Amino acid sequence: MAKTGGFVSGLLAAIALVGFVSIGGAPASAGAATLVAKTSASVAPDPSSGCQTPTTGSSGQLTLSFSAGGKSGTYIESVPPTTGQVPKPMPVLFDLHGYVEPASFQDLGTQLSAFGDSHGFVTITPQLTESGVARWDVSAHSPDIAYLGKLLTHVESSLCVDQRRVFVTGLSMGAFASSAVACELSNRVAAVAPVAGLQAFSWCRPSRPIPVVAFQGTADPFVSYKGGPGPNALKLPAPDGSNKTVGQELKTHPHAAGDPLPQSIPTQVATWAKRNGCGATPTKTQIASDVTRVIYPCAADSSVQFYVIKGGGHTWPGGPPGVFPVATVGKTTTSISANQIIWNFFQAHPLTGHIG
Repeated sequence: MAKTGGFVSGLLAAIALVGFVSIGGAPASAGAATLVAKTSASVAPDPSSGCQTPTTGSSGQLTLSFSAGGKSGTYIESVPPTTGQVPKPMPVLFDLHGYVEPASFQDLGTQLSAFGDSHGFVTITPQLTESGVARWDVSAHSPDIAYLGKLLTHVESSLCVDQRRVFVTGLSMGAFASSAVACELSNRVAAVAPVAGLQAFSWCRPSRPIPVVAFQGTADPFVSYKGGPGPNALKLPAPDGSNKTVGQELKTHPHAAGDPLPQSIPTQVATWAKRNGCGATPTKTQIASDVTRVIYPCAADSSVQFYVIKGGGHTWPGGPPGVFPVATVGKTTTSISANQIIWNFFQAHPLTGHIG
């Protein structure tokens, strides 16, 4: 993977100071509870234009540049090992970073690229080149979300991917952005998985019900389970890179940092369920001592599932051992593996309707 030199070194120091990189906790144990979902093998792949090349191309991980629509950025492209000369359409998963975090830290914290290598999907971890701190604009008709759509088009033309199996996940502000993608790109993205920050934007008008699986800790100090920003979020640097904090910036410019909506996370999950045409009363199952799975009664192609982590912090469930203070980001559950649950859910929910 390409190195970013002094910029990342300086940024890591700033992130370490506020303890915002959410990769705390130990890996999920072999016996961790996971939701085993059926694979929708009956939905045939829809090969992208990149499948027309005569060879499979290179596997491995690269950091590449991409510009479109007045936006510039880079993305980490991880392609699983392939064999043979005939391109095979692979699922593609976009992994979106959180506020302040560079894409390299998102890849380290989720380890989805390594997971994709062993499970046969391409992972794309993008980051915009912006002044100030790394972030996403998640307002209605955002140019950042439009950029992700254009990046998807680029990936579909440069790699052999399955256009019916395009998925998006993300942590924190990456969860905000994956929620916005569900609203803006529902005709191209099959399902989303916001972690520590699902949002039910009032402006959201998806063209179809989009399957959602979400995760949230009840003790998250950055995105409050009860709604709005947690206390540690207010200590983060302001988006413009000034000496101000998010808390100071929000006093004069509400929503300047894309702060989370005030409604509780369970209320926002229920809003998504209603938007998808699901029933109002979910089934709740305690699948571990600290994890409750909430499943709404929905049509098969409209699923809404929610994993509540009791005492969980602003972290990736089942993620790698922590590098930054647990006292800042909170606890990471080892009872479940977000990667396995997300992949099971995605496998079960390809896009079955019109694409694009």
